[in-house]
Amino acid sequence: MDREVIAQKLKSLRRCRKRVEEKCPSDPATLEREPDLQDIITLNLTRAVQLRVDIGSHLIAERDVPPPGYDGPNFRYPAQVGVIDSNLGTQLKKAVGFRNIAVHNYQAIDWAIVHTLARHHFGDFTVFAKAISARITV
Repeated sequence: MDREVIAQKLKSLRRCRKRVEEKCPSDPATLEREPDLQDIITLNLTRAVQLRVDIGSHLIAERDVPPPGYDGPNFRYPAQVGVIDSNLGTQLKKAVGFRNIAVHNYQAIDWAIVHTLARHHFGDFTVFAKAISARITV
């Protein structure tokens, strides 16, 4: 595992979290009617999800096991080896669904859900980052 690469990804993850915290309005209605806020929040949430996928890939690579064919195992694996709690792994996997909707435009984005993710579930990103930070400093 390249600790420097992961440290850089964690730094980027913190920046995404900060941008979401700074820009997410207190109510979903404001987010619904402000395209600039939608873009900032969506970009930083999708980046954060991808950074977590990338970090999970690094953890898998250090074990010298075949890479998964999709992103879900990148969240299950850290839970399987005890780096993160299994409930957190489940929550992180759900975030991939949001990323797919936002990036691939599978369906219309529900801004109330995005608001809830940004205001009430972004802490999952922080918990994940702390667990990974503890692992790379060992």
